[in-house]
Amino acid sequence: MPSTTSPMSEPALDPALAELFAIAGAPEGYARRAADRLGARAAELLREDPWRLLRVPGVRPDQADHFARRVLERLGERPRPDDPRRGRALVVHVLTEAARRGHTAMTPQAVRSALGALRAPDADRAIEAALDGAEVVPLLEEPDFDAPEGEEPPEPEESLGLARYALAEEAAGEGLRRLTATAGPLLPEETVRSLRAELPEDRALAFTAADRTGVSVLHGAPDDVEQTALLIARGFAGQGVDVAVVSATMTAARHLGAGTGLYGLLEASCPPGAAAGTVAFGRDGRRPLEAGLVIVPDAQALDVEAVGALVEACADGTHLVLGGDPAALPSAGPGRVLADLAASETVPVIDLAPGDGPLAEFTGAVRNGGLATVEAPDREVVVVPTRSEREAVHRAVQLVTDSIPRALGIPARDVQVVTPLTGGEAGAGALNAALKARLNPGPGVCGGFDPGDRVIVAVPVEGVAAGEIGTVADASPAGLRVAFGADGDPVAVPATALSRLRHGWAAPIALARTARPPAVVAVLPQEAAGALSRPLAVTAFGLARRHLSVVHNAGAALARAVREETGAPRETRLVRLLRQ
Repeated sequence: MPSTTSPMSEPALDPALAELFAIAGAPEGYARRAADRLGARAAELLREDPWRLLRVPGVRPDQADHFARRVLERLGERPRPDDPRRGRALVVHVLTEAARRGHTAMTPQAVRSALGALRAPDADRAIEAALDGAEVVPLLEEPDFDAPEGEEPPEPEESLGLARYALAEEAAGEGLRRLTATAGPLLPEETVRSLRAELPEDRALAFTAADRTGVSVLHGAPDDVEQTALLIARGFAGQGVDVAVVSATMTAARHLGAGTGLYGLLEASCPPGAAAGTVAFGRDGRRPLEAGLVIVPDAQALDVEAVGALVEACADGTHLVLGGDPAALPSAGPGRVLADLAASETVPVIDLAPGDGPLAEFTGAVRNGGLATVEAPDREVVVVPTRSEREAVHRAVQLVTDSIPRALGIPARDVQVVTPLTGGEAGAGALNAALKARLNPGPGVCGGFDPGDRVIVAVPVEGVAAGEIGTVADASPAGLRVAFGADGDPVAVPATALSRLRHGWAAPIALARTARPPAVVAVLPQEAAGALSRPLAVTAFGLARRHLSVVHNAGAALARAVREETGAPRETRLVRLLRQ
């Protein structure tokens, strides 16, 4: 596909879908988002249930009501507030919004309360309608303790969940229990003793846990977890064990210099015509992985669906080592698998001693709730105070395009800007606009993208995981071809799926968290004060391998967030599932 700078022309919409949105008087952009998010049958699904539009991110309940009213009136139906389809859509919406905050389940009381805020006329009937469909399931957990003699046992706890996440969490729990139950030693005891003889105590414990138990957890800063993971991998591979080192993304694997991305390992694909976010895996229980030991250094970034797919693809007897920083953010998707594993007390958890150096010292202080001034003779850590969001953007661009390449010899292609926000004066959008103007100006051939642009995947596309970073190789009005690394052909991304990509010179911290490049510029503006927390700062600062610049005008808000804001809790079920 040759590069071109011709004006973009959008591909034709399905006429039936375009007609529905014309009836509702909705902009064509909504129709295109619906086509991507609902799949090839979008028009048919919306005729059957126009409130299904609420599945499209960014659509509010009042907008879905307007769309449904206009469509149903045209079809000769009389829309009613108590329509079961509306109730079902509102319940799915409530649970979807909860999933975006990381929850895998909600109590019925919490769902009823949220429905009340949305003015659903009968919350119980709405829940009943949702349960009649396939997207929402009831969840019952027996209490994890016995009642004292003579007392009535506690009632089972009831919750509601989206089927996709509930089933994934159950698959993760079942698979992790299976691996624990079927594991045997990988190496003879004398070999293990010899291999760990010269190791520090924490590394020796990690090595033994990887050999003796089916599932083990490494807790520590990213550098310490990665070093220990590679140490374990080399030790076992040297003894003939088939070892797979797996990162959450190919981008992370390249920066680590070892292993592969999870989607590549599991042979992921996005089925043609399926709804956005739908991923199929070629590796599963019927075609399991061949590795005897699987090590995931950045497992903290994996949500319940990713972990469920991974453990399902591990054969009986496979040993699994999962690593992460317990002080960092949990996964961007639903669940908190690593934290739940540790809390379940069903697997060994090895706490790794922290490394040294300015980056480790600076991030270690944040992990303990403080901001420290560190000696950095080689400019490993630089703090850049600013007076405004506009100045923060200016300084970030200056660091990426001039200061870091000139002073440290790190090229702009190896610098990643991260920020808590997507929008705003110093959010990812504004930062990317300024960086594109300096690094790769162009007309925006297709959806604002030009050849040479850095992009990041926000929603899986063509079997490429969210968080992957690539470069646009070619662009035309029909779509893009994006190179995700040196190996393999560029991936075709049709214009209809461009909403799954973002410009990637700057990215929200949660999305870019697996990409640990040589240099990171963390932009923490005052406008993001409400989003700041200790886990967010630990995650952002821990991304840097050689250099970290912190650009901020948050002042006291940043110090307070690091000191006091430890992150919002998540409602999950995995601890109880692991203890069954």
